[in-house]
Amino acid sequence: MEYITEDIGEDWTLLLWTTVAVLVPVLITLWCSFQRPKRKVMLRGLFRKGKHGWHYTDLFNKPTYCCVCSQPILQGAFCDCCGICADEECIQRADRNLSCKEVMTQKDGEFCHQWVRGNLPLTSHCSVCKQQCGTQPKLCDYRCIWCQSTVHDDCLSSLKDRDLCDLGEFRSVVIPPNYLFQVNKLCCRHPDEYSKLAALCGSGWTPVLVLANTRSGNNMGDVLLGEFRTLLNPVQVFDLSELPPSKALQLCTILPPGSVRVLVCGGDGTVGWVLDAIDTMKLKGQDRFIPYVTILPLGTGNDLSNSLGWGSGYAGEIPVEQVLRNVLEAEVVKMDRWKVQVVSKGHYFLKSKVLSMNNYFSVGPDALMALNFHAHREKTPSFFSSRIVNKVVYFLYGTKDCLVQECKDLDKKIELELDGERVTLPSLEGIIVCNIGYWGGGCRLWEGMGDEPYPPTRVDDGLLEVMGVYGSFHCAQIQVKLANPVRLGQAHTVRLVLKSSQMPMQVDGEPWAQGPCTITITHKTQAPMLYHSTEQTDDDDSSQSDTEEPSNNLTEQQGPSKRVSGKP
Repeated sequence: MEYITEDIGEDWTLLLWTTVAVLVPVLITLWCSFQRPKRKVMLRGLFRKGKHGWHYTDLFNKPTYCCVCSQPILQGAFCDCCGICADEECIQRADRNLSCKEVMTQKDGEFCHQWVRGNLPLTSHCSVCKQQCGTQPKLCDYRCIWCQSTVHDDCLSSLKDRDLCDLGEFRSVVIPPNYLFQVNKLCCRHPDEYSKLAALCGSGWTPVLVLANTRSGNNMGDVLLGEFRTLLNPVQVFDLSELPPSKALQLCTILPPGSVRVLVCGGDGTVGWVLDAIDTMKLKGQDRFIPYVTILPLGTGNDLSNSLGWGSGYAGEIPVEQVLRNVLEAEVVKMDRWKVQVVSKGHYFLKSKVLSMNNYFSVGPDALMALNFHAHREKTPSFFSSRIVNKVVYFLYGTKDCLVQECKDLDKKIELELDGERVTLPSLEGIIVCNIGYWGGGCRLWEGMGDEPYPPTRVDDGLLEVMGVYGSFHCAQIQVKLANPVRLGQAHTVRLVLKSSQMPMQVDGEPWAQGPCTITITHKTQAPMLYHSTEQTDDDDSSQSDTEEPSNNLTEQQGPSKRVSGKP
């Protein structure tokens, strides 16, 4: 009995220590998770009232020193405009005593450096001695928050033109603070006056406005906002979750006409939102101030970005400095935009639905997948924060529809007219009307496999390409290039009549369920976009020159921008 009692006692002791070993880390983790939001709430008031753009972090990604007390810090706050870092105890002093970027200054003529001490980028080199900067384990060396020049403590006094700042490599895209001050002094706000003031910024000045959607795709918007604010004037970087594009684009009206480029960081839906705001500018009579639009793809599909040469997605593989260089080198292409008018059958007293289309309109299985995805994303938006997760969810919905076939017998429920001529439909489950070369996250529909020649897709020819699919499995085969869509033709005007039933539809990824109706797609306008052409090798250039004569009618795959003359 004594041995049994001892064994029971040892078992209970072991169980007790095991429970303690498991619970203690869990309790510490929960306590830390509660303390972090608590600290953020305590600092939120200061972040909103302060003159710096403070961002709190639990752990800096490199050795960092407080710009106030010079002590090394692991957690604290940093300003995404000027790069100043401070621990929690020194944030108020830093906000009070250390100056940030001034978006507007009263200084006329020459612009001066604004130096910040310490916490230099790891690849910094001194502008005087060309040696590496910021390598010592202390708060040392300086960086100009405008031109990004770095210099040693000892070399600062010998720096040539010590006080003069030329705004660095990206002077041609930065809006100088003294320019905004001069604009405020103007008595007559006339576009010609802005062009005269542009002489202060040098020849070839093409300011870039950055509009980022922090809710798009892989949630890189916040990081990009900080990186662009570091390189540019913070006044030209906008968070679309706080300010709509219609208000952000009003900055174009105080800049030289025809010189502004807008970089949209987001998905195809964000680009459409910005282009709708540009249409509003036209209605207000601000045609002279219309900017050229380019894309940094952060969404899930990014078909428009792919069609214009900006890639299928951005995950930080190239630095933002190279992004700005690509924007400067891009060429102009006029992209067709279309009006989609939906008139519901039997509801003549209701106002018809009018939508703008840049990419494509579809009815059938791909619209059903988008509708299901959209419904679940509205319920749990935090789950759909990754581009990979989004595509996996699309795949699951497509697999489900292969079994259910909710859109079957579409050819018996719908009528199709191209430029007024009725088209006889085969047995289809979906119809896709494309304006651009890509669909479904990187698939080229019109220039697919097959022996029969078809005219190439162009974004500026005023034509739509109309295709059909047999179902979700057919869509999957097209995506992996094992099948082609059913090509139904090209047209300037497309008309579809849904005679019965309710079908899923989408325009540029915005889905809805639609009852019997008439859909008419007509040309609306053209938007000035920027096309990024890929560099060709010398062998490619020589082979092309030997096999074909120069021509202005190039396909979209070779570069639609080359078909349009002129640069911004």
